[in-house]
Amino acid sequence: MIKRCLFPAAGYGTRFLPATKAIPKEMLPVLTKPLIQYGVEEALDAGCSTVSIVTSKYKKAIEDHFDTNTDIENSIKGSSKEELLSDVNKIIETTTFSYTRQLEMKGLGHAILCGETLIGNEAFAVILADDLCDNTSSEGSVLKQMTKLYEKYKCSIVAIEEVPKDKTDKYGVIDGEQIEEGIFRVSNMVEKPDPKDAPTNLAIIGRYILTPDIFDILRETKPGKGGEIQITDALLEQAKQGKVIAYKFKGKRFDCGSVDGFVEATNYFYDKTKEAK
Repeated sequence: MIKRCLFPAAGYGTRFLPATKAIPKEMLPVLTKPLIQYGVEEALDAGCSTVSIVTSKYKKAIEDHFDTNTDIENSIKGSSKEELLSDVNKIIETTTFSYTRQLEMKGLGHAILCGETLIGNEAFAVILADDLCDNTSSEGSVLKQMTKLYEKYKCSIVAIEEVPKDKTDKYGVIDGEQIEEGIFRVSNMVEKPDPKDAPTNLAIIGRYILTPDIFDILRETKPGKGGEIQITDALLEQAKQGKVIAYKFKGKRFDCGSVDGFVEATNYFYDKTKEAK
């Protein structure tokens, strides 16, 4: 039922300067694949056949990655290296990509609103590529778990995990009533609260399913924390109507927007690759 996945990918990635001066942070590789490819593979696993990317004039490398490169392909044709491109070539062959630009960096909510023309009037998924999730849970990828929940609840869904109480100022944080094991009906959402003000330690990570009325709400949402249009503020309007579910997902997530998380993810996937051999 969820066929479209939106990737907000226009940010500057300043925590990884100088590497991100010329390379989009979404193209930073964990082993041999860029972050955004892991995210696109997760979207495909969840049944999304259309990928829409909100980008900027500095992010052309993302478009180039999901396109053919005949010079490279011809140079390795018939060799053992030809297999190295098989995964991304399969993505290119089976996925429809569309792009639009976010002309000003005005927050995640604004970036999602920029994607409206690519999404249309239907529910859609959102993946933040720098939240890298291990997709080997027996229940499928994090997004696949969420799409199954959407079939039941038919409302917006956010993925959450418990974080240390002193780290709540780095996340959107939810409060609500647990209605099933690991599933909460959201009653409140706060963007990056001080630990002393946080209602819980249940933090939103970069996986969402959003119903299309979110676009009208975002248009009316005033800039909030940091002077940006926050998706949590828009989701709170839906939550007031009982239309947001928070899901404590099964799997492992790495914050690859930070150097520590990026190194942790690299080591984790390297060890996994070694174990598989």
